[in-house]
Amino acid sequence: MSVFDHPSFDDHEKVLFADDPVTGLRAILAVHSTVRGPAVGGCRMWAYEDSHAALTDVLRLSQGMSYKNVMADLPIGGGKSVIIRPKGDFDRVALFEAFGRALEALNGNYISAEDVGVSPADMVAARRTTRHVVGLPDGTGDPSPVTAKGVFLGIKVCVQKALGKSSLEGVKIAVQGATGHVGSHLVGHLAEAGAELFLADINEPALSALAQKHGATVVDKDAIYDVDADVFTPCALGAVINPETIDRLKVKLVAGAANNQLATREMGAELMKRGIAYAPDYVINAGGIINVMGELDARFDAKWVEGKLVTLQSTLAEILDTAEREGKPANLVADELARQRIEDARAGKKEAA
Repeated sequence: MSVFDHPSFDDHEKVLFADDPVTGLRAILAVHSTVRGPAVGGCRMWAYEDSHAALTDVLRLSQGMSYKNVMADLPIGGGKSVIIRPKGDFDRVALFEAFGRALEALNGNYISAEDVGVSPADMVAARRTTRHVVGLPDGTGDPSPVTAKGVFLGIKVCVQKALGKSSLEGVKIAVQGATGHVGSHLVGHLAEAGAELFLADINEPALSALAQKHGATVVDKDAIYDVDADVFTPCALGAVINPETIDRLKVKLVAGAANNQLATREMGAELMKRGIAYAPDYVINAGGIINVMGELDARFDAKWVEGKLVTLQSTLAEILDTAEREGKPANLVADELARQRIEDARAGKKEAA
């Protein structure tokens, strides 16, 4: 099956496969859209089962970045990259220098930052061979804290809409991927707001310490779906809402930081059938990319970021209200709005030309 026939291919502008036997780099870089500006999105390194799984992930993630960036009203397009983590020991610096060379081949059409499995230090290594990276320690740094704050504010909006509660005091929240860069910051915000937390993660020592710090309950990573809670908050990898997990959920709301939480678009309708509200992931988790704009836009400052986060919560509330009013899944409402904004931008470019 060719890339063009892949079910997750969505008229992507460019897909680059990079292979460097010397360093062990095997990466896929996907540019979904540059209609509003250069594509921007993180690089993820993961031990994928095979190249097909990596391709599926990068195609879905890059499309999601286009939607995320346009919903945040940023003058950039959407792209993403994934690295298939080499087996055994490898030279991490050399690997990311090789990634930088692959990134440079796209001539600025795609600008990368860090994502799951990648750190600001890795972007520093990539910066040695390309100009097209952001999220550097001497720039805006790790965007995770801002992502976490945006998700926290979004959860507050959704809890008010779905549960009718004006605060998070006593709200039961099950957090998956609690010790990650975003998850750990989010847990801190939720705990401070008085939520009752149930935490799961594959990193058991870090999980135990985090739970003790915030007075949370530790849950086995495979049992987090079964927690009798108000909110399920995925902060790890995607496709966690799927036919195998959806009937295990006992919550009224799914709202978290993970990208591509729904295994398929149809899962949004399945959540709605079960009376579970859903916060479209690329809307609620856009805080990080807003922060990254600081390295792309000289007008950036902390107040600008705060203002964008507030606007994002208004957009999220509008989507949830429209979904309820029209009886449509929230993910489809968000998708339609995102696609319309991209098409409007494309039409505007044609008129200007």
